[in-house]
Amino acid sequence: MAGKNQAYAERYAEYAMEQMRLYGIPASVTLAQGILESASGQSRLAQNENNHFGIKATQSWIAGGGRYGLYTDDKPNEKFCSYDSVGDSYAHHSRFLKENSRYASCFKLDADDYRGWAQGLDKAGYATAGKYAPALISIIESNNLQRYDRMVMEEMNAKGLKPGQGTPQIQPTNVNGTEQDYSFPLKREEFLFVTSPFGMRTDPTDPSKKQMHKGMDIRCDNEAVLATEKDGKVVAVNDNANTPGGKSVTVEYAREGGAKVQVSYLHLSSISVKVGDTVNAGQQIGVSGNTGTRTTGSHLHLGVKQIASDGNGRDMDPAAYLAEIAEKGNIRLTAMHDGQNLLAKYRSENPDSPVIDTSLSPEDWMKKLLSSEDSGIGMGGYGQDPVMEMAMTLFTSLMALAVQIDNRTEEEQMAAATAAATDRRIDLTPLVKGMRECTLMVKEGETPALSVDTGTNRFSAQLTAADMNRMNLVLSDSTLTGEEKKERISGIVGNIVLNAQLSQDYRQGMSQHTPSENISIR
Repeated sequence: MAGKNQAYAERYAEYAMEQMRLYGIPASVTLAQGILESASGQSRLAQNENNHFGIKATQSWIAGGGRYGLYTDDKPNEKFCSYDSVGDSYAHHSRFLKENSRYASCFKLDADDYRGWAQGLDKAGYATAGKYAPALISIIESNNLQRYDRMVMEEMNAKGLKPGQGTPQIQPTNVNGTEQDYSFPLKREEFLFVTSPFGMRTDPTDPSKKQMHKGMDIRCDNEAVLATEKDGKVVAVNDNANTPGGKSVTVEYAREGGAKVQVSYLHLSSISVKVGDTVNAGQQIGVSGNTGTRTTGSHLHLGVKQIASDGNGRDMDPAAYLAEIAEKGNIRLTAMHDGQNLLAKYRSENPDSPVIDTSLSPEDWMKKLLSSEDSGIGMGGYGQDPVMEMAMTLFTSLMALAVQIDNRTEEEQMAAATAAATDRRIDLTPLVKGMRECTLMVKEGETPALSVDTGTNRFSAQLTAADMNRMNLVLSDSTLTGEEKKERISGIVGNIVLNAQLSQDYRQGMSQHTPSENISIR
């Protein structure tokens, strides 16, 4: 359960911290309520209505045009608020507390007094179930959610402000092109998963060559691609799929002094604009795809070129451009490659600009890739199927142990975690001696399986829940050293392999056996 709670907190911490800045509600309490009320984001209400706090639709909500869904709570077919996004749910939760006199006493408490707030919400009757305050406090303290309170307190103190005196910082990327001046090229909640950044790289179509990659490859699959600024002019459209970049669009944005920035989108499956069109931030200009003669899979290649007033142009790192529009538009998104935020080195020193903590361990980075919809990877069934949750825990923990044993650098570990997540494959050969090859593989929606090459035989061994549980118990034992874990995992894997080989040998023997002519079978 702790794993689900922590994953939820990491995903929505910025929303909760934003509400603490604006209203003075402890971020820890908001997150704990979200975890408890939404079952860590997995409840039907959260999944279908983006309602993470169990807030019911009032007559004023409905009269104001608010949508709702019907669910059974205290009574059948009760009306619960429906939101366009999780962010809207967090914002409405804060207003709900602030505007309701029942919770007035809570706002007299310090913003970091999470215990007092939990008890105050309980006393005011936020939930009908008993022991609400102890449940919130337990969630907060077992997941160290109070650290988010401290972060906001330190931030506000440095500005000479108190929680509740902040100004809005989080603004979702616009998908309509009417309300905002800036947008990221794809709609995301947390981050863009970059598979290949700007710079020198091994040529994906010819591994023997090194080539300059003049753009950024972002993992996506037939998704709307969006204009990034207002008043953009479409200056080029290529509808020929059989060119190196496939179907593509280039949009130009004006800069001071006659300079320009051109943003190009390559490998599109379809295009919805034409040369001469004016586009605005968040407006759809096409759909991502896999067109072109130089592509190895579905993705968006984003290219950015600076055009000086004299007409001279140069390719620039798209991460620098995204950092620019993220700051201008207060967009709380990152571009992540091997666990590193590519925008960080281009972030200005402006203290009011968005600051996003992306310092992740290789294990945490893999978890994020496997659990986040942003990555386009995900592990089917995670968060709903306990067996799949056990599988993901095993997958990430084994990966962490494997890279530690190889004594890789942090950068190498992050790259290994990315490769393991994208391929759903971990090489366990260093952990298991005496085998030519031993890998753990997880196909979408399936439990893990070992692929084994003993040198004389190749076969696959499906892991049972009991197998995964035994391995997880070893991997989570903090009293064991890495070497001791390696030895025990090797023993468990060896037994699994032995049993699988014996079973295979038996089946082969039975298939080769033919009854003697002198024996009658009845």
